[in-house]
Amino acid sequence: MLDSFLLGALLFVLAILLGLLRLSFGARIALIFGTIAILVGSVLSLATGSGPDTGQLWSLGTIPVTWHLQAAAAWLVFWGGLAALAAFLSPSRAKNPGIWMSGAGLALLGSLGVAGLQEGIAFLIAWEFLSFGGAIMLLADGLQQREKSGQSNLYMLALLEIGAVALLLCLLLLGARNTEFAAWAGSWATYGAAAFGIAVLFIIGFGAKLGILPFYEWYPGAYSSGSGASGALLSGIILNVAYFALGRAMLDWLPRSSATGTGILLVALGTITAILAILYAFQQEDWRRLLAFSTAENAGLAVVALGAASLFRADGLNMLSTLAWTVGLIHLGGHSLAKGSMMLSADRVASVRGDYNIAQSRVLALAPWTLGIGALLGAMSLAAMPPTAGFAGEWYLFQTVFQDFHLTSSAARVTLALGGAGLALTAAIALATMIKVFGLGLLGREENQHRITGRWPILALGLLVLGYAAALPWTLGFLAEDNWPAVPAALASMVKGPILIPLRFHFAFISPPLLLLMGLLLSLIPLAMLGWSHLRQGRKRVPVWGHGLRQIPANNAVTALAFSNALREFYSFVYRPSTNTRKSHSERNYFVRELHFDYSQAPVFGPWLFRPVVRFVQIMSDRLGLALQNGSLNAYLAYIGILLIIIFASVFYI
Repeated sequence: MLDSFLLGALLFVLAILLGLLRLSFGARIALIFGTIAILVGSVLSLATGSGPDTGQLWSLGTIPVTWHLQAAAAWLVFWGGLAALAAFLSPSRAKNPGIWMSGAGLALLGSLGVAGLQEGIAFLIAWEFLSFGGAIMLLADGLQQREKSGQSNLYMLALLEIGAVALLLCLLLLGARNTEFAAWAGSWATYGAAAFGIAVLFIIGFGAKLGILPFYEWYPGAYSSGSGASGALLSGIILNVAYFALGRAMLDWLPRSSATGTGILLVALGTITAILAILYAFQQEDWRRLLAFSTAENAGLAVVALGAASLFRADGLNMLSTLAWTVGLIHLGGHSLAKGSMMLSADRVASVRGDYNIAQSRVLALAPWTLGIGALLGAMSLAAMPPTAGFAGEWYLFQTVFQDFHLTSSAARVTLALGGAGLALTAAIALATMIKVFGLGLLGREENQHRITGRWPILALGLLVLGYAAALPWTLGFLAEDNWPAVPAALASMVKGPILIPLRFHFAFISPPLLLLMGLLLSLIPLAMLGWSHLRQGRKRVPVWGHGLRQIPANNAVTALAFSNALREFYSFVYRPSTNTRKSHSERNYFVRELHFDYSQAPVFGPWLFRPVVRFVQIMSDRLGLALQNGSLNAYLAYIGILLIIIFASVFYI
């Protein structure tokens, strides 16, 4: 198992070097085989349990830097790795494919580090690999104007560095004497009432990459500057390892005395993030922006599960805590596959249309059936429709929050109850969102005759979405060897043959494999009726309903705005929409030559949280620049001396 991951890491390093040399084909091959190596390693890790396999990489003085993969991390790496493999096998849309491969190799190398490193300093380095690897991929795609793409990536990096600073503070507070993670639980317990503050720092640090509010606002700009392949990695393995890191902090290191307050905070943040993200996703006209907000929504749902696990842990309900943590893993595993299929479908649409706009086209009619089935199954999963992976994950999540009556804290019970109501609202809007992106983005009347390639990875991910749910009753046992919450009996109580159960059979149950089988059998009825009708009457063509118009225009179409405008008006207190109409005239004002129509929604946090900080930093940099850049050589030498003293002092302190 360790050899497989070592081989994968070496191949990722090779991909980085080959990409920098602009040998994109060799870099792609290295990424493909490196991803296969980590998939094999993940399977071996899950099959044998977390076990004693620990590899020592190097030493920091007397502190060994070790790498060890827990079952939960192996689960998330495996499903995220499958989406990454599909992205590498798909045709590239990057303007600089070699540089893109280097960024992907750097991000995957960082993912391995975040998933398995057991020492704080090395972990922070791997965490930065994730950030800069993602930024390199998005910049190498070059699908936006350079200035706009650079601004989006700088905005992303700035918010991610806020998270990195929060994690650095956690390292200084918990790892001042020992940076090994094994000692952090004991160190955290010594802080007493201040332990909750450290938990907030961890939530800020990992939440910046997970897209927990207010950090989800970097998602649409960054995702829309790159390709769907980049989005598949960002929404898959990178998101998954960030969630694992947050779970390790909340369930393994956090003192139980602070778990109630932290759990309430996590449930609240996750629920509000999911609601706001899916509301904004519904209004998007760009595939990537819509799917980016959808990623933040699903990350919020997983954080709700983590918050529930923390609340159950605080009351000593270890079985329920294990259930909630496992539900988060199930949800993100299926999300990686579904989001990968939709992101890669967006690339195929853009290769035909020339852009990522959600507008009516004949892509689905002209594309081979493989693309249509893969995209349909991905959209169904993100809409939580049975019998897909998304349905199984969200069904489990609802059953988990319904266990709130076991909690002793009234605040915790109310929080989970309100979280369940928020999840119901999120699920309803997610269904409408996926109908929009699939119905408008792949169907319609526009003529296109382009050949569509790269459809097989989409089909594979779509079928895996079904297989994931159908095999779930038998694959959950692989998580029984996890180090924490370490209640194998809970995993055994979540299944009964082909049936999924939230610990008690009489509480609730479903069976994804039986749902899949019955769905296939029942589908034969309408297919037989269609076949009989076609043989008896032939194909009938009738006009579509044109909103009551007597004469239906040839180019009649439902736009993305028309589809989502009702909800835009209903939730105008959230969106704060603006509509601008500009006219250009020829000679006199009543001869209109062109009409320009623009509409937008205002972000929630940017105007009052991020922009004032940007202005403050600009003002301070201008004033400090006048003081620091004074042209005095003695002053410059003094600055260097002070900086060296600070560096030496920090080294001795650590």
